[in-house]
Amino acid sequence: MSGLYWESDRRLTAIGRATLSVAARQAVVDGEVHASTSVLDYGSGRGDDVRGLHEMRIQVQGWDPFYAPDEAPRSADVVLLTYVLNVIEDPDERREALRRAWELAESLLVVTTRLTWDRSKVRGEQYEDGILTGRRTFQHLFSPAELRSYVEQTTAVRCVSAAPGIVYAFKKDDARLRYLARKIVPHADWLGSDDTSSAVAAVVDYNERRGRLPRLEEMPTEMAKLLGHLQPNELQRIVKKSADPEKVEAGVRASTLSTLLFLAVELFNGRGPYRSLPLSLQLDVRAFFSSYKEACKRADRLLLKLRDDTYVRGAMQASKVGKLTPTALYVHRRAINQMPTVLRLYEHCASIAAGRPPSWTLIKLRHQGRAASWLDYPEFDDDPHPKLHSSYMVDLTTLKTSFKSYEEAANRPLLHRKHEFLALDDADVPKYRRLTQSEVRAGLYRNPHLIGTEAGWEAELLRCGRELRGHRLVRRKEADQAK
Repeated sequence: MSGLYWESDRRLTAIGRATLSVAARQAVVDGEVHASTSVLDYGSGRGDDVRGLHEMRIQVQGWDPFYAPDEAPRSADVVLLTYVLNVIEDPDERREALRRAWELAESLLVVTTRLTWDRSKVRGEQYEDGILTGRRTFQHLFSPAELRSYVEQTTAVRCVSAAPGIVYAFKKDDARLRYLARKIVPHADWLGSDDTSSAVAAVVDYNERRGRLPRLEEMPTEMAKLLGHLQPNELQRIVKKSADPEKVEAGVRASTLSTLLFLAVELFNGRGPYRSLPLSLQLDVRAFFSSYKEACKRADRLLLKLRDDTYVRGAMQASKVGKLTPTALYVHRRAINQMPTVLRLYEHCASIAAGRPPSWTLIKLRHQGRAASWLDYPEFDDDPHPKLHSSYMVDLTTLKTSFKSYEEAANRPLLHRKHEFLALDDADVPKYRRLTQSEVRAGLYRNPHLIGTEAGWEAELLRCGRELRGHRLVRRKEADQAK
């Protein structure tokens, strides 16, 4: 970034952190930053991410024009550009900073910015395309869609929204596809193996879950060595004899649907040729479809169905999981993979467009128009009627997003009938259902328009002379009722 000077007031925007930034943590969780990757934190501020990643034994360097200007930044596998674009008031310099970070990234650039819904937290006056604060610092706030578009225009590659305000730009398209595959296609965890018998058992397990035999290249290295002396036909005969045919058939159905889901999402994001697919998906296409062309046609039809209100509504009515209301389907994250494939596609397209938030409990899918909301109820498992912490919504028609926090609200929305959001075989369903049944018998649901908030629900509990102890409804003591 020679010839450019970041004004000293920008140092005031660098904050100290006790943990990794949201962006660095997301890259670690997604498996993009690990022990064998090198990382450059470009605009590293006070260096907290550098120290945190170093403690994780990750090769990392930081560069900052104020706090760490001495050593010129070196290229790295992954470059983090975290809350840098926000603070540059000159549009040309802002774009040049992004270009320079892109040049330094050998594999992946992670761009993170503050978002428009932070406007209430930024005090100041409008200046150019942002806000000039009382401390003489500058903030340009992005919408999630604007950020993704801005990075795509500058890097000239298709990008992925990893989370709200976090965009991944991959240098090679096959790396982007591998990332998407990990997010969409269920990960095949391998059973441990230390001899030939246990290695064969692991292959049988893979065959039952995936619906096909793995190739040697897909296996963990040590397992491939243990099975290296077996001819492919011999291994196939052993596995076929040992595998449960019903489980294999279920694996075929699951893998077929996952492949269609991936190809439909990839079309939504711009589909590449067959050879660009990760190896495992290439093998899935060969195993479960007559050709890549046929698989793509079926995926295209699936994506077209997503635009059909009648079809989507029918899928919601047929879904074995979730609570259907007059406007939307609500599904707990533990049950999301049991939704019909078109609804899983609905949620994935929303996440690609705007980024799935790191913390959420329920997904809300509207059946008229296309909008998805991720709702966060942090105490869902412990609180019999959990309170809404935040809501993040994306409209797939306009790509506009909105975020609302209820953390400081005096009268938060809350949930009832928790079992309805889960799959029937979820271990917690019997407990939640028993609570609902006892609440119905006590007359607590006679005025449904009153019980949607904390205050209204507490008033109904008082009216009915009841209180909650964990997930049990008990009679309220007379002294409490008198109050």
